[in-house]
Amino acid sequence: MFRWLRPLSLILPCLPLVAADPVLPPATWHSISYGNHPRQLLDIWAAPGNGPRPVCLFIHGGGWVMYNRFRSIEAVLQPLLDHGVSVVSIDYRYLREASQDGLVPPVKGPMEDARRALQTLRARAAEWNLNPTRVVTVGESAGACTALWLAFHDEMADAASADPIARQSTRIMGAAVAIAQTSLDPVQMREWTPNSAYGSLAFGIPNRNGKMDFETYLARRDELLPQIIAFSPWHLVTSDDPPVYLFYPKDAPALGQPKQDPTHTANFGLALQERMRTAGIPCELVHRDTPTPAHPTLADWIIWRLTVDKP
Repeated sequence: MFRWLRPLSLILPCLPLVAADPVLPPATWHSISYGNHPRQLLDIWAAPGNGPRPVCLFIHGGGWVMYNRFRSIEAVLQPLLDHGVSVVSIDYRYLREASQDGLVPPVKGPMEDARRALQTLRARAAEWNLNPTRVVTVGESAGACTALWLAFHDEMADAASADPIARQSTRIMGAAVAIAQTSLDPVQMREWTPNSAYGSLAFGIPNRNGKMDFETYLARRDELLPQIIAFSPWHLVTSDDPPVYLFYPKDAPALGQPKQDPTHTANFGLALQERMRTAGIPCELVHRDTPTPAHPTLADWIIWRLTVDKP
């Protein structure tokens, strides 16, 4: 459904197209629990190199309702390992499981699970030979929205907590994301892309006739706005946030115009780029019609940010 990495030639031209998910190199540490829920698991691929390695936290897509930590990671995994960047990939509670746990809105579950995973990799950085000061997030679709949420959110460390993981910082060096939903505000989404129809499940509005009930989402927007603002990346941007990289390989922006795939349109990217430009934050947007991008792929930008750029 959310095959932003197909065709893989858009990102890694040397790889052939395949119908099945590729075989990944074995993780160095597999199925590590970072919480009490069965889905709160992570895998770590340790990169070679001297000293603690910079690290990329991978968050899979699937609308926060499907897929797992191995989905689509192949496009960034080996290039990052080859350049000395370790990779951590996570599972997280789906929306239905977050609802079962009493979380309101349900999107709080996957978002805060990602935050906990980030804090866990910092708390155990010495054990896993990670550099806790050089971390970026990467994600696709809903996972991209989560990755941006982490990048833009104010510090969530609880310095007074008895839990050493909760005391860890949540600030990062940036995010590299593909086909990201950069806003969860239904009014804003319709202004950018008039046929938008995504996001209602994240705020506990059940599907109607097998589809997301966007009209109810719109009708309840004012009631839900405090929750929306808390989890919508566009609304969290401030001048102290890190740079980001936005990748939309199959679309070009046209704000205000309907899109064939409104859930993954580059309109999201252009709107966020404009917001970040106003805040004075670097934002590289690469879309279908970008002629000569400085960094053609997610992996290119991550490698530059973690191993070349010296903020």
